[in-house]
Amino acid sequence: MSRHVAVLMGGWSAEREVSLVSGAAVSKALAEGGYRVTSMDIQRDMGALMTRLYPRPDVIFNALHGRYGEDGCVQGLLNILDIPYTHSGMLASALAMDKPMAKRLFAAAGIPMAEHVIVSSDDVIAGDVMERPYVIKPLNEGSSVGVHIVGEKTSELPFADSGWPFGERVMVERFIPGRELTVAVRGGEPLTVTEITTERGFYDYDAKYEEGGSVHLIPAPLESDVHEETMRLAALAHETLGCRGVSRADFRFDGDSLFLLEINTQPGMTSTSLVPEQAAHVGMSFTELVGWMVENAECDQ
Repeated sequence: MSRHVAVLMGGWSAEREVSLVSGAAVSKALAEGGYRVTSMDIQRDMGALMTRLYPRPDVIFNALHGRYGEDGCVQGLLNILDIPYTHSGMLASALAMDKPMAKRLFAAAGIPMAEHVIVSSDDVIAGDVMERPYVIKPLNEGSSVGVHIVGEKTSELPFADSGWPFGERVMVERFIPGRELTVAVRGGEPLTVTEITTERGFYDYDAKYEEGGSVHLIPAPLESDVHEETMRLAALAHETLGCRGVSRADFRFDGDSLFLLEINTQPGMTSTSLVPEQAAHVGMSFTELVGWMVENAECDQ
């Protein structure tokens, strides 16, 4: 009998809709690959989730994005239930989602990062806490949710009237001009480098998920030494946090230096997503990619 895979999708984070699209694509590909698939739209009811997980599936494919789905919360529950799951474990997931803590670990590993400060939302609204241009980020959201660039000509912050909706603290990071690069890492091995271009100014939520929101150049047109260094740093970031399965590291290249922006432990699996593109570039179909992820699923030891 084929292995039974439960695909967790949806959830209640700001990335719910993207997760539903990822989950649907994964479910379809796994079924085509011969797995017995149950798709589960997860709500904020852990008792209901545990009920739906009996009889126990052989593997969980975690297609949840954002808080609670990729920050260690669901991973901890699945560890308790002892059901193998895809992507990183509880600690690596929590560290990657906590941007300030991840930056400390990356800096200790010698990975270059943009200068940043952590301040209150009131401080940001009151005036510049860093020389412009700079970037405002939530401390624990993914998919560029809540990210804003404050440039020389920015007159009023987008949340000045409505208030900052992502907690009391804000990350303010020096804006790195230049090229946007990303690397998928599978099982500790980097696949290739993609350059992302967009007319939106940076790779924001809409650029990531709207059709035509960005152009992906694969492989990125880089000098060979820059290409190799980008892949080395992506693999190092994956290893530093203790990631497993598939991750994706995002960089800025200013023409001289590379800067790691963040690592995503559960990158998107939509029609416009970067990891499936990179897998296809190295000869791995989407069905083969998700099948590999299922066969390499595990719980924390």
